[in-house]
Amino acid sequence: MNNTQIIALVVILLYMTLTVIIGLLVKHNQDKKSKMKSNDDFLMASKSIGPFVLAGTLFAANTGGASTTGVASNVFFYGLSSAWYVIAAGVAFVLVSFIAPYFRRAAANTVPQIINMRYGKSSHIFTAITSISALFMATGVQIIATATIINVVTGFSFQLAAIISTVVIIIYTMVGGYKAVTSVNLLHVIMITVGMTIALFIMLNNNAVGGISALFAKAEQMKASDGTPMNLTSMIKIGFPVIFGYVIMLSMTFPTGQEIVQTYCSAKDGKSAKVGSIIAGLLSAVYAIVPAMVGLIAYVCIDGYIDQYQSNALAQATLTFTPPVIAGLVLSSIVAATMSSASGNMIGTATMFTNDIFTPYINNGMKDDKKEIWISRIAMVVVGLVGLIIALVSKNIIFIMMGAFALRSAGPFAAFICGIFYKNVTERGGFISIVMGTVVAAIWIYGFGTPWGISAIVPGGAVAFICIFVVSIIDRKMGATALPPIDFGKE
Repeated sequence: MNNTQIIALVVILLYMTLTVIIGLLVKHNQDKKSKMKSNDDFLMASKSIGPFVLAGTLFAANTGGASTTGVASNVFFYGLSSAWYVIAAGVAFVLVSFIAPYFRRAAANTVPQIINMRYGKSSHIFTAITSISALFMATGVQIIATATIINVVTGFSFQLAAIISTVVIIIYTMVGGYKAVTSVNLLHVIMITVGMTIALFIMLNNNAVGGISALFAKAEQMKASDGTPMNLTSMIKIGFPVIFGYVIMLSMTFPTGQEIVQTYCSAKDGKSAKVGSIIAGLLSAVYAIVPAMVGLIAYVCIDGYIDQYQSNALAQATLTFTPPVIAGLVLSSIVAATMSSASGNMIGTATMFTNDIFTPYINNGMKDDKKEIWISRIAMVVVGLVGLIIALVSKNIIFIMMGAFALRSAGPFAAFICGIFYKNVTERGGFISIVMGTVVAAIWIYGFGTPWGISAIVPGGAVAFICIFVVSIIDRKMGATALPPIDFGKE
């Protein structure tokens, strides 16, 4: 390793150490306050999160590997318009803010539990299985992104870097629970937004880059191997169908994604959930251009980079065009993003497994906080290990993430929305809708290869809505009665 790599590595290791220390301190404070800690306290932070902490947790949970290293790398295909992946998330957070209070008011901690309130056991089990499977995939994405950075900085093999990343994430998540995650997320948000933005300005002022005007001038001259212009500075190269698909996909996946829903459910009240979601949306939309600009610098200013897609564009640009300490800080911010998302996935999986599988079907509906906490911790280790396996066998971040989003949301979204706002839905209508939406999404991805770049959530969600209305109408004509509405209570 050269001097820059050594200094960057030291900074990253110090940051990882800090996250583990925070987890230990939070656990100590929890144990000091109460000898008998509940699983609700461990997994849901006692439902006490205010709007600003909630906004930071939402932003950090969503700003993971796909939103940082994935966006920077995809500049090769889409230019600066690759930023739309994160801008769309900002739009989605604002849209979802209008239903966010329902999550807080529901007497539930998971998406499958809310589905169960209206549609019964079959829909509950199916949604729990698909949701947990999706979080395995999403955890693998974050491990890939973290390991890629360690691989670039240290020269360690990707496999060893992935193992190190997984161990650190498991330790600080498992030790402190959701309070540790939310506490560390505040640090993550600062590192992600401030650290990467400062680094971007330093990169732009590097002599090899020459400022934003020179960068754009060079980018506009870039041509593909066949001689056609690459349009790297375009904000619409990705195409309006893909932009629309991103907005629809994220607007559907946030209300059905456990790591996001769990944050809403952990708010101290409905207003905090709504305001926090709006703040997270605005922050995401503003931040989106940062990783895209870093990716542009990599492809334009590093010799030979423009010849092919580069999965480590963000990390390599940082090491090349910033001082060692700044490189360490910005790479720590990427590690922060991926670790926060991975920890949210682990917590979400543990919550769903204990609430939707262990307690109702293995422990015969009996609540046992001590047992559930240990089951939750075991589940965190399992999802970390499965995520590690996924990371070792596949490194295509965007493909894995899009698949995870589609499989967990295409089916349940229609059932969730109709469960809140449609009084004439039937149990069979809900179940068929969930299954058919999921099947269509899977075929769209793995059978058709995601044609036109449109997320599988769009056709899957459309089929799910058609099914729930058509089947419910047929059921009622055949004499079935509509299901009673969910009681969301009052603030």
